[in-house]
Amino acid sequence: MITPASETYLLTRAEQPGSHTIEVFKRLGGYAAIEKVLKQGISRSDVTTEVKNSGLRGRGGAGFPTGLKWTFMPDPEKDPRTRYMAVNADESEPGTCKDRVLMREDPHGLIEGCLLAAYAMQLSAVYIYVRGEYRVPYDRLQAAIDEARAANLVGENILGTDFSCEIHMHKGAGAYICGEETGLMESLEGKRGHPRPKPPFPAGFGLWGQPTTVNNVESIFNVPFIINKGAQWFRGMGTEASPGNFLCGISGHVNRPGIYEVPLGISAETILNEYAGGVWKGRKLKGWFPGGSSTGILPAEMISTAMDHDSIKGVGSMFGTGAMIILDETACTVRASRVLAHFYDHESCGQCSQCREGTQWLYQIFARIEAGKGEVGDLEALERISKQMAPGKTICALADAAAIPTLAVLRHFHDELEAHIREGCCPLRSKGEGGQSQSAQEVHA
Repeated sequence: MITPASETYLLTRAEQPGSHTIEVFKRLGGYAAIEKVLKQGISRSDVTTEVKNSGLRGRGGAGFPTGLKWTFMPDPEKDPRTRYMAVNADESEPGTCKDRVLMREDPHGLIEGCLLAAYAMQLSAVYIYVRGEYRVPYDRLQAAIDEARAANLVGENILGTDFSCEIHMHKGAGAYICGEETGLMESLEGKRGHPRPKPPFPAGFGLWGQPTTVNNVESIFNVPFIINKGAQWFRGMGTEASPGNFLCGISGHVNRPGIYEVPLGISAETILNEYAGGVWKGRKLKGWFPGGSSTGILPAEMISTAMDHDSIKGVGSMFGTGAMIILDETACTVRASRVLAHFYDHESCGQCSQCREGTQWLYQIFARIEAGKGEVGDLEALERISKQMAPGKTICALADAAAIPTLAVLRHFHDELEAHIREGCCPLRSKGEGGQSQSAQEVHA
């Protein structure tokens, strides 16, 4: 379900019939930005400067300034190596499905963004790494690349200029670890998706040892709008530190789950109540994840927090992918934690001992507590293990992604975890509220 906000641009084309075709895309103003840049002779540095001045922050999780990231690529006059960009369309973070919508409904928007990035950074090729399960988005995007190539918008001498750029697709195999930028590059090179130690960083040593920038789909998708309408237009939405709109995917115990385009800085409460129709079945809110499972659960009283990078950081969490997951009052936080711990245990590549062993221990302890066999020292053990896993103690952030939700549930729902251990069962069931098992069945139904 896609419902645009009152002032939108990311979803303006997505609900138009045939929005995935080049004919409709161009009729609605598509490819105007790349034509403007090439025909007016706008310099490569000016494109980068405009993106930098817009304040666009990466929409993949870290929120790093996109234009600034582009400037990390070495000067081509001093470093003549071939240059690439990898677009992270793996979208493996639980609760996140915004990029899928953009690739499926408006694939040419991503292609135009890739071309502008390639022009600005003097790239030879762009590689779009797509989540393996995204079959329709993959096919739509490949068809769009073929259409763009036939229209002289991809390949050699684009629009009759000296600008050339290839765009290639690569299908992943459903590995969460390949959402990490260096794991993604290893996979693109045909290797096992093991993240690389850093430094060296991708801008200096990326794909096949060449300078490489890695960006998220939604980040690149914003670029044509910024070039067409200007940095100041973009800064007119969102907040000073986090400008623009973002695609918020909201799921879980809500009446209208879906993808909503909203300005950064809007409160999570507004998104929940005005866009997603509130908590379902007339129940109360218990907890929510602001940006995917790895951002950790927050209690209901924090739902008024603004959805932007700094505000979410201010309450001890992360904006992440902007994907909200809602749990109602019947949800069991122990069961939710066990499910997440199982996921991260399964997805660990095993390269770092803290992650390989730590994710297993977290899962085993949560499973024991949920089964009614929890021990007095389990909560202390969960905290100790998590702090030994994160932050920044492994090659990539998967250990952090497993530890953060554990520390969050210990911080905000410690009493419920203690009750599980003390009573030997879910306290919600003992009160006749059905517990998480019932809610989970309702969600899947």
